[in-house]
Amino acid sequence: MFVVGLHQYITGLTNLEWLDRAPGFFKYQQHSVAAHSFKVAAIAQMLGDIEEQAGNPIDWKMLYEKSLNHDYTERFIGDIKTPVKYATPELRHMLARVEAHMTENFIQNEIPAELQDIYRRRLSEGKDDTIEGRILSVADKVDLLYESFGEIQKGNPETVYMDIFKESLTTIVAFNTMPSVQYFLENILPDLLNEDFSDRDKLAAITKKIMPEYHVTH
Repeated sequence: MFVVGLHQYITGLTNLEWLDRAPGFFKYQQHSVAAHSFKVAAIAQMLGDIEEQAGNPIDWKMLYEKSLNHDYTERFIGDIKTPVKYATPELRHMLARVEAHMTENFIQNEIPAELQDIYRRRLSEGKDDTIEGRILSVADKVDLLYESFGEIQKGNPETVYMDIFKESLTTIVAFNTMPSVQYFLENILPDLLNEDFSDRDKLAAITKKIMPEYHVTH
C-alpha cells in the first residue's frame, strides 16, 4: 500500500535553491528563493525582537512559520517579475488563484492526511493584519531593498534596481507606526545610505522624496 510522505516537500526545498530571484535582469550577484527565505526569517526575527522590547507580544511559532514558508509556493510558478506580477489587479488575482490551486493539489497529493491542515496554514498567504503578518511584509521588503542596494552599489546599469529600491522603501515606510520599522528607518537605513558608492546621491534623493524628514549626512 502506497503511503503519502513528505519526500516532495523536501525535494521542493532543493528546487528553491535553484530558483533565481528577479529573473530576466542582469545582476552581479545571484539570489535564490531559498536564500531569500532564510534572510527574511532572520530579518523577521530581528524585527520581532524590537517589537517585543516595545511591549508588543509576538507569536514566535507563527512568525517563523510565516517567514520561512512565505515563498515556498514559488516552486510551482517561479519568481515572476514584480512589474509583471502587479501589472493589473486582475493578473495578480489570477496568479494567486493558480498558485492556490497548485498548492492545494500539492497538499492533497504529497502531504500526509494528518498534516494537511498544518501545511495549508504554513503555505497560505502570510502577509495579513496580524503583527506577525506585518513583520513578514516588512522583512520581505527589507531583504529586497538590500538586494537592490547590492546591485546599485556594484554599479549595475539596470535602472530596475533603483525602481525596486524605491518600491521597497515605500512599502516599508507604509508600516512606520511599528516600532521595528521606526528603528529600521532611524538606525539601519542611515548606515546603508552612508556606504561609499557612486550612486549614493541618487539613492539619497529617492529616500528624501519618500521621507521628506530624512537628512543626508556625509
